[in-house]
Amino acid sequence: MRPDRIPLFPLNVVLLPGADLPLHIFEPRYLEMVELCLKEKLEFGVLLALPKGVARVGCTAEIIEVVQRNSDGTVDILSVGREPFRVIEFFEDNPLAEGYVDYLEDRDAPPNGALRRELIELYETCHTLVFEDYPKNTDSDQAAPISFVIAGTLPMDLLWKQQILELRSEADRQERLVGYLRVWAPHLQKTGVMRQRAGGNGHGLN
Repeated sequence: MRPDRIPLFPLNVVLLPGADLPLHIFEPRYLEMVELCLKEKLEFGVLLALPKGVARVGCTAEIIEVVQRNSDGTVDILSVGREPFRVIEFFEDNPLAEGYVDYLEDRDAPPNGALRRELIELYETCHTLVFEDYPKNTDSDQAAPISFVIAGTLPMDLLWKQQILELRSEADRQERLVGYLRVWAPHLQKTGVMRQRAGGNGHGLN
């Protein structure tokens, strides 16, 4: 059973279930949080920091490795996204913010094989264009749903990733991603052609 009240860590990222999140921890309150989570085997909540506050839907992070304890007291950790949640109530009476949270489960929805195949094809195209490498994480035995795998891997706009996190069915997430990648893939292809031309004629891109 996950606790109803958890420490919260606002960041300029959207953490998705199954996604790795390496962190360099240097603020005293978050160093204290890391030690508490390690000692009690607790997860902390990651929320997207917005210009006027934080998002109310986030994802818990489990610390899976302390990569390095540095001489200046800072710590490098590797965490991984686990469970989506919604903050019901914020508690900011301590230096470390905490929240009373409700964990979010997916609604059942019939799978759409054609939609999934199109999504994976678009993902393979975008991944190859962005990373110049074919993706190796499209197996059906992935622990996280394929929508979270794709949104967690590609460098998508943060607000789009937040939308994916907040949707409560895999079918809805796949449909939203297909719409996004249909537009993004041609843009990436065009950008790649422009880069090739710039490299070939000696002129850089702004």
